[in-house]
Amino acid sequence: MSAPMRSLCVYMFRRLTVRMNSPYFADSTVVLDTSASDTMGKSAVNKGGIRRLRSRMAQGLKSEDDTPKVKAEIHEQSISDAPLQTHAQTPTETVSSCKDITKVKEEAVDDQAPLMSPRKSRRGRLKVEYEEEGVGLKRERWEPCDWRTQLSFIREMRSKRDAPVDQMGAEKCYDAEAPPEVRRYQVLISLMLSSQTKDHVTAGAMQRLREHDLSVDAVLNMDEETLGKLIYPVGFWRTKVKYIKQATALIQQEFGGDIPDTVEGLIRLPGVGPKMAHLAMDIAWNQVSGIGVDTHVHRISNRLGWTRKETKSPEETRRALEEWLPRDLWSEINWLLVGFGQQVCLPVGPLCSMCLNQHTCPSAHRSSPSKKLKSSLASPTPQVKEEPADASQSRCPSQSRKHTAQQEVSGNKGQEKPTPKAPSLLRQRNRRKWKAGAPPSGQTSVFTPDS
Repeated sequence: MSAPMRSLCVYMFRRLTVRMNSPYFADSTVVLDTSASDTMGKSAVNKGGIRRLRSRMAQGLKSEDDTPKVKAEIHEQSISDAPLQTHAQTPTETVSSCKDITKVKEEAVDDQAPLMSPRKSRRGRLKVEYEEEGVGLKRERWEPCDWRTQLSFIREMRSKRDAPVDQMGAEKCYDAEAPPEVRRYQVLISLMLSSQTKDHVTAGAMQRLREHDLSVDAVLNMDEETLGKLIYPVGFWRTKVKYIKQATALIQQEFGGDIPDTVEGLIRLPGVGPKMAHLAMDIAWNQVSGIGVDTHVHRISNRLGWTRKETKSPEETRRALEEWLPRDLWSEINWLLVGFGQQVCLPVGPLCSMCLNQHTCPSAHRSSPSKKLKSSLASPTPQVKEEPADASQSRCPSQSRKHTAQQEVSGNKGQEKPTPKAPSLLRQRNRRKWKAGAPPSGQTSVFTPDS
């Protein structure tokens, strides 16, 4: 190789060595064949690598001392994912992370708030309340206050069994000597006739029907006109004639001549409702399927407060009673309350002063305040009867007392205004004038004696 060529190669090699000493080529290793250039290149590379290694170590130590950054990372990290970390940690990072996790847990305990991950929300805990130990969960059972005492008093008042239902009820109207299927049919017919009808009217109609052989075949062969004459004057007798004919035909066709033995089957019959079905199951089949609630049971149950809230219909009352009344009393309650409603707890003007439940019944004396005054006056105060000055004061004592008080205050002793006459006296006076031919006073239209 010529001298100029050799000098050019040495120059280029030196330039290359200087460029490799720059930061971009710090990590590369170049093997130099030339001894002088090799020594210069290696020393430069080693110096540059040691310098950058020292700077990296300084940055690492500074990052270890920077605790807020590590704490922020711990806060952002999910606690549930903390044990699943796989990357390597230095002892300093491990100690700092453990301290930060402990601080986070202590703050959560102090605030009494659950540790929540920003990624996943924990499920809410189901709060279960238990009763006494050893006792399972029970549904709250409502029952009226003092109902046992009230029931015992009703039994005592019904002990004589002298109510109309005791003598002429549905269980007394059938023929005891007839076959079983005929007796059950007669019980059903008596229940259908008793709707909105007095017991003595129902008993009379049943007596006339039994004289004409009250059975399924006899009713089917009987025309509607004859049947109507026999059951008259029960309430809605024309409608009941149609119902009896239709129900009897259905009994013959689908039930083999005997009444159904289920509540569902009985309700299918025309003119038969839930009350009649439950009573027929009890009287005819001797099976207690529910409480027979009629107008008496419906009225008395609401008066005594035996329903959680006031009911509007007998069927609603039946469901309310069956919720709390023991089942062994379902058969007796209808007979007790019906007779009690016929004798004491009347629909209009109940005899609250004679009832043993007058002190526990919520509705006592509401519709009969006069009886309450008579029975509640234990020590009546003596009353002094003053003779009135004229007849007008005797007719209206409240107005006479009012006029007397006004006179005492004002001191005026002038003549008093005449008190208006009572309606009964005015009516009698008009009648006398009508008979005498004079026009009645205070009347603008024609007055008739029958009005």
